[in-house]
Amino acid sequence: MSKNLKIFFGFSYLLLLITFLYFIFSNVEIARLNDFKYYKEIQSDLENFVSNNMVVNLLYFFIFAVTWVALLGFGSPILIISGILFGQFIGTLISVISISVGALVLYSIGNFFFREIVKSILEKKFEKYIQLFRKNEFYYFFIYRFIGGLGVPFGLQNLIPILFGMKKINYFFSSFFGFFPGFFIINTIGAGLNSYIAQAENFNMIDLIFTPGIYLPILMFLVLMFISLLIKKKFFDGRN
Repeated sequence: MSKNLKIFFGFSYLLLLITFLYFIFSNVEIARLNDFKYYKEIQSDLENFVSNNMVVNLLYFFIFAVTWVALLGFGSPILIISGILFGQFIGTLISVISISVGALVLYSIGNFFFREIVKSILEKKFEKYIQLFRKNEFYYFFIYRFIGGLGVPFGLQNLIPILFGMKKINYFFSSFFGFFPGFFIINTIGAGLNSYIAQAENFNMIDLIFTPGIYLPILMFLVLMFISLLIKKKFFDGRN
């Protein structure tokens, strides 16, 4: 990646991050961060605000998430936030759609403007997978998304299909369906955290961990990780 391109993405990402953090912390009372009642007030205010402006807030979230992912942002915070704001089901749906669109935007930009740069950086590292993806790009990229991208940073995951010229429609829908299991689990954790804050009178880490909305999705995540390891071993390990 060229120096100017690094500067552009770095500055854009930093600007978005600073704007997001400023929006958050300008509305936060730092002195009350150790007061659990303060979090309950925030939770109640957010719940009322989101429920009264659901469509508008979904649109704002969509725009922010698409922009965030298109600027090589990481996905996990977006999923927790969507679970907190919109619950496990609507949160999962809006995060899957917005992150899939954001990833497609990043892929399209990279494929159109920076194809040769991306290939020069990534092709040698991932050449053992290229022929595999070319056999059935939708099927294998769906598996790749399902198992979390083989541990590759999320921004790079979104650019790897440039190496084998993946069709955009296959890129979007294999991402969309591949994201669903993991995104649902993380959104469920966010929704469980929101529910715990609403119901608890005082914070207790043990109570939080053993809340069904927290420990059940964690167990689901561990099962998903085990399944992902089996799939990785079957389809991707040992490829030459």
